[in-house]
Amino acid sequence: MKEFWNERFGQSEYSYGKAPNFFFTEQLNRLLKGKLLLPAEGEGRNAVYAAVKGWKVTAFDYSEEGQKKALDLAEEYEVEIDYQIQSANKFNISEKYDAIALIFAHFAGEERQKLFHKLDSCLIADGHLIMEVFSKNQLGRESGGPKNLDLLYSKDEIKALFPNIDFIILEETKVVLNEGRRHQGEAAVIRAVGIKQV
Repeated sequence: MKEFWNERFGQSEYSYGKAPNFFFTEQLNRLLKGKLLLPAEGEGRNAVYAAVKGWKVTAFDYSEEGQKKALDLAEEYEVEIDYQIQSANKFNISEKYDAIALIFAHFAGEERQKLFHKLDSCLIADGHLIMEVFSKNQLGRESGGPKNLDLLYSKDEIKALFPNIDFIILEETKVVLNEGRRHQGEAAVIRAVGIKQV
C-alpha cells in the first residue's frame, strides 16, 4: 500500500486539492488553538490550514511523496508543520494533544484498534476528536474512498473504538465532495466530534 500512495502522491497535482476539508475547518475553528495531531495526513492540506490558523501541528503518514507535497504546501503558505514518516502500527506518540483529527484516515482490523487506542491515550482530558471518514455505505460509489469494506466505518465501530470519547456529533450522512480529482461527487460519510472524558 505504501507504493500505491507514493505513486499517487508522486504526481504533480494534489490528489485531494490544496484546500482543507470543509468539516474539519468548520469544527477546528470552534476550538481554542493548541497542539493538533493529524494521522494519515497525505499531502498536508489540513495540516497547513491548521498551521495558518495558529495551531502547532504534528502530522504523520507513511508516504514520502505525501510528506514532500505537504512540506511544499507549508512553504507556499509560509508555515511550519512537523510531518513525520511513520506507519500507523509504528507511530510512537510521546506528546499530549489538545485535538486529533482523522480526515478520511482509513485503517483495518488490528491496525485500526492499536492506532485508535494510542490516539485515545495521547488526547488530553477535555481534548477534541474530529472525524470525517467514509462509511460502509460508500462501497460501490465512485466519489472516493477504499474499495474494501473492512477499511470503511460504521457509527457503532467508532463508538467502540473510542470508549472514552463523549460524542457531541456522530452522524452518517451524504455529502457532495469537491476535493481535488480524487474526491468528487456524492459520498456516504460519517462525521464525528467528541470530547475526551477525564
